[in-house]
Amino acid sequence: MTAPKALPVNHHADHPGFSGLTGAIVGLMLLWMGRANARLACQLTNVATGDRVVDIGCGPGGAVREAARRGALVTGVDPAPVMLRLARTFTRASGVGWVEGTAESVPLPDGSATVFWSLATVHHWQDVGAGLGEAHRLLTRNGRLLAVERRTQPGATGLASHGWTGQQAESFATQCRTAGFVDVTVGQHGRGRRAVWSVSATRG
Repeated sequence: MTAPKALPVNHHADHPGFSGLTGAIVGLMLLWMGRANARLACQLTNVATGDRVVDIGCGPGGAVREAARRGALVTGVDPAPVMLRLARTFTRASGVGWVEGTAESVPLPDGSATVFWSLATVHHWQDVGAGLGEAHRLLTRNGRLLAVERRTQPGATGLASHGWTGQQAESFATQCRTAGFVDVTVGQHGRGRRAVWSVSATRG
């Protein structure tokens, strides 16, 4: 099933981003709100010692720290300096780095990652095709790609629309296949307000 053009997966690509006091407040909120997604991401990708993880849209770094606790080397990537400042403040783990960048332009060399994930941020990407191109470039052969987004209802507006409908999850999966990924699967996890979609794939 392919989503119609009226339901692009990056439907909040025009989001102004986070900065200043507002960004700091949002970042502090995300420290608590992102814990479940961080644990889920590590479980779905089987992160372990020897992995090199790139976290796109890392925010205050909760998923980065979770992966580091499991022995991975991790790089958090975010376009917002305020988020990276918070991430550095709350991180004591070794094997962690931070860079300013976007999904479409990641300042890391080819083959830098065995795992590339984006948690609750794909719907903000400016260009999904370019972001998947970067994922393909950065991942080693058989590297794992993961996107996680909150489950939303068709027709939702405002904050309630920040996430994916079922059609948007399938649309992203289709674009993963177009970008050269294999073993693409769409999953559902959690219930109620904690319900999320996942799209997992492998770099061929």
